[in-house]
Amino acid sequence: MSTNKVNNAKETETPAESANDDVAKGDADTAPTLGGPGNAAPEGLRAIAGQSVTRSRDAYENARSTMEASFEALERSLDQAGQGAAALNRKVIELAQTNLNTGFDLAKDLAGAKNAAEIMEVQASFVRKQFGAFATQAEEVSTLTTKIAADTASPIKDHVSRSLANAVTG
Repeated sequence: MSTNKVNNAKETETPAESANDDVAKGDADTAPTLGGPGNAAPEGLRAIAGQSVTRSRDAYENARSTMEASFEALERSLDQAGQGAAALNRKVIELAQTNLNTGFDLAKDLAGAKNAAEIMEVQASFVRKQFGAFATQAEEVSTLTTKIAADTASPIKDHVSRSLANAVTG
């Protein structure tokens, strides 16, 4: 170990720390050498190393920003999925309420029927109306789920499109 005086204080450094300090200062006389004493690292090698560090830093920043953008797109997509699930739940509850009310109306009409023929007529009318209502309800649910799927995929699709455009231009 060597002892160096720095600012009138004693500091103890290992040879490796001393060499690192010399390299950081750019002291060619005391910097570690290549190929033996007196052969300091050529300036060209230092420039290449500096460029490599700069390129690595740029690549890291690019990868970091791409990852952050990807996570933001995923977050927006999951938010859309949650909103879509809530909308679908509201629609299903609305349809269930409508069907429940229709069932009570049928029970009321059946209770008011005066004979078997009227019961059969009320029942047949109910079945015809419900087939049409179920077809309409199925179409509403299908349209809603298609919209939810498109809204959920949209942030990711947009992100991928932007990333590909950036890759082509960048």
